[in-house]
Amino acid sequence: MVDEKGVFMVKVSIIILTTNALDMTKEELKDIAVLNPGKLKLECIVVDNNSSDDTERVLKNYSLPNMGFKFIQSGANRGYAGGNNYGIKDAIKRGADYILLLNNDVIVPADMVTKMVDFMEKTPKAGIVSPKMYFAKGYEFHKDKYKNDELGKVLWYAGGILDWDNIYSPHRGVDEVDVGQYDKAEKTDFANGATLLIKREVFEKVGLLDPSFFLYWEDPDFSMKAKAKGFETYYFPGTCMWHKVSASTGGSGSPTNDYFLTRNRLYFAMRYAKVRTKIAVIRDCVRLIFKGRTWQKWGAIDALLGRKGMGQWQYR
Repeated sequence: MVDEKGVFMVKVSIIILTTNALDMTKEELKDIAVLNPGKLKLECIVVDNNSSDDTERVLKNYSLPNMGFKFIQSGANRGYAGGNNYGIKDAIKRGADYILLLNNDVIVPADMVTKMVDFMEKTPKAGIVSPKMYFAKGYEFHKDKYKNDELGKVLWYAGGILDWDNIYSPHRGVDEVDVGQYDKAEKTDFANGATLLIKREVFEKVGLLDPSFFLYWEDPDFSMKAKAKGFETYYFPGTCMWHKVSASTGGSGSPTNDYFLTRNRLYFAMRYAKVRTKIAVIRDCVRLIFKGRTWQKWGAIDALLGRKGMGQWQYR
């Protein structure tokens, strides 16, 4: 992109999706307001999935001191993929070189975007990158396990691992205190959707995020599609963020996690796994129908029936 003086500038659109989380989103925008643009042209797009908490009235005329701002109303709860797609399409239409998908429950350092873009510019085959991710203080899975001076240094994501034998997507380094053991940038199985920087060319060749997942597993799915088109997916520890893990979905074992993780695991398996693994995941779904928690049961039922989008979750 070229500015009014004819100087080339890289344009980055930061997309923040929100659904009935006005206070959390306002806190996120405080972080965005102190980002250092460097030589980048930044803009922030907030996409609202039809919230009922006054989000549109409060944010539609919002402004930021360091970048442009736009509010988009999606008109319905379209989930992570469907909602973000509204912002992605708008950003690409208006010339974004990079799209940064950013959860509204993260804390970011001022130089995060500039460092991530610099890495991408120097790594031609990189199409998708996620930074090192820590648990925000107080959001650790095992709060009593750590010393006070270790809080804020507990890793949540240092790369994504796809377990192809069982179809799980654990994070490398999760629950470990960071002592520099994952300080090398390297290719990873999948980038994490909490903070996801993607080159424009990836969307042009791969398409948008798959809205049928609604929530969870869409980031490994998109990483797989990008790799099939020749793009590399990277973990980049040259910068970081802190995640208020599952602040918006209730955490591990919550109804939200139980339903969508159970259901979408089968969808991902049917799309990419070996035949014997597909059979094993189908059997696991059958088991959960009889022995799982309530929303694991519904997730398993909808998986086997092929219900996508919100599925049974809309009737909770």
